[in-house]
Amino acid sequence: MNYIDALKQRYSVKKFNKNLLVSRENLSSILEAGKLAASSLGLQPYRILVVESEDLKEKLIPTFGNPSQISTCSHLVVLISRKNIEQNYVDGYFNHISKVRKTALENLNGFKYTINHHLETLPEKELENWAEKQTYIVLGNLMFAAALEKVDSCPMEGFNAEEIEKILEIDTVKEKVCVTLALGYRAEDDFFRTLEKVRKPDEKMFKFL
Repeated sequence: MNYIDALKQRYSVKKFNKNLLVSRENLSSILEAGKLAASSLGLQPYRILVVESEDLKEKLIPTFGNPSQISTCSHLVVLISRKNIEQNYVDGYFNHISKVRKTALENLNGFKYTINHHLETLPEKELENWAEKQTYIVLGNLMFAAALEKVDSCPMEGFNAEEIEKILEIDTVKEKVCVTLALGYRAEDDFFRTLEKVRKPDEKMFKFL
């Protein structure tokens, strides 16, 4: 499918068809797109949880302001960001680079110094916000890939993060829930499926300098 056509038919689904599940193949492709998302310094200060258990989704329903999507979706993707970047995380990142690119660690010392210096200069809250922003780049990739796979989605921020973190057993000293993405296929009676997409006209959106 042409990517513009895919984006035009995409919308934030309010009710999914509970009987239609996203295939493992399509899900894997969507998640791969999330893994391939750009991230500042390449650090990927996040991880992705995929909730497919009906029992677990049932427990999560009360944590959302609008329960319709979570109660009908095929899968719920939960994006978790780090609150801090410890030295062992950076060391692990460079060990991985060394292995994947088949280069000695000492060849990466300059890059490693740059990263460590940058992280040291960021106040704790700013670092947390920086990591959280990275998850939204992942979210964009996931939504775009889903549209190309003809899988419907709905990004959601209206939830009780503390309750979700308890249910999913997140170590809140190190991590936080940022945003979620419901995946599935739109229901026939989802009112929003018949509405025209509304976006700013070009003259208000773009300015060429």
